[in-house]
Amino acid sequence: MTAMRSLIIAGILAAAAIIAAIIYITTRTGGDDAAVDPASTAQNAPGPLIDDAVTTTAPPSFDIVRVDPRGTAVIAGRGAPGAVVAVLGDNEEIARADVDDRGEWVIILDEPLPAGSLELGLLMTMPDGREVRSEQVVIVSIPESRDETPLVVLGRPGEASRVLQGPVDGIEMGPLALETVDYDEAGGVIFSGRADPDMRVRVIANGSTIGETTVGSDGRWTVRAGDTLAPGLYDLQIDMLGPDGRVLAVIALPFERAAPGAVNLGPDSVVVQPGNSLWRIARRLYGSGVQYTVIYQANRDQIRDPDMIYPGQVFTTPSQGDDYPAEDLTDDG
Repeated sequence: MTAMRSLIIAGILAAAAIIAAIIYITTRTGGDDAAVDPASTAQNAPGPLIDDAVTTTAPPSFDIVRVDPRGTAVIAGRGAPGAVVAVLGDNEEIARADVDDRGEWVIILDEPLPAGSLELGLLMTMPDGREVRSEQVVIVSIPESRDETPLVVLGRPGEASRVLQGPVDGIEMGPLALETVDYDEAGGVIFSGRADPDMRVRVIANGSTIGETTVGSDGRWTVRAGDTLAPGLYDLQIDMLGPDGRVLAVIALPFERAAPGAVNLGPDSVVVQPGNSLWRIARRLYGSGVQYTVIYQANRDQIRDPDMIYPGQVFTTPSQGDDYPAEDLTDDG
């Protein structure tokens, strides 16, 4: 009898435990019988979704910019579906297009772009009237003579510039190329270029490694030197390394790291790029290589020899009307 009573009591306790578990699970999962505190629900409910949409709207961006020597251009990019994207030339609207359901837009400019340098930006107007500016800018440089392919460079503050269209002044050695030298907003140096995908690229200055990275699947690489380089002149070496660490390609060139206080990258300045000469810079900015004396005279404090300028130097570029006396300088670029 005692054993039977114990068995009955154990069965009752087990049944009670099961019932309690069912009640607990039902209340935890919000069943019909669960008690809900309205005040608690209101306190923990997420905010309106429209606020999240406002704060997470991605800025418009460029995908393609193609410019022929006449200035005719095809520009395409991305934006928010249903929005309108305006292309700005030196902050003035020059064309606009609707963004389709896939978030894409394309513009073919009816009016050719003018000769000289022009900064392109984007301004996107959302269906609710909000305006969102692009973080990217595109610099287009069309020679006055219109006899060669315009230079098109894509950039974003604090990031390496990317040459979208030549002529490219960069230095190449087989599959390895150093295309641009830039400075970020803090004055840190950014090197970028091309190499075989998935290889390693190492940047060395005066024998010391200042950065290393893996080449992306698109064949692009970027190395930031940060604060590791003091202002001064360096022997720069760029290595492309294979999977086993062997050096497969090397580029060597002089490089001058500008002082952070001298890095004033405004509209009247230029960073010397690999392969540049005063002649080429003047031809691009003023339409004539013989105008290189204007740049030389404005930057005599840092140009020791007009035939020897270095990637990384930052030059003031006066307007073409600022005349300086010509000198017997030999820089035939």
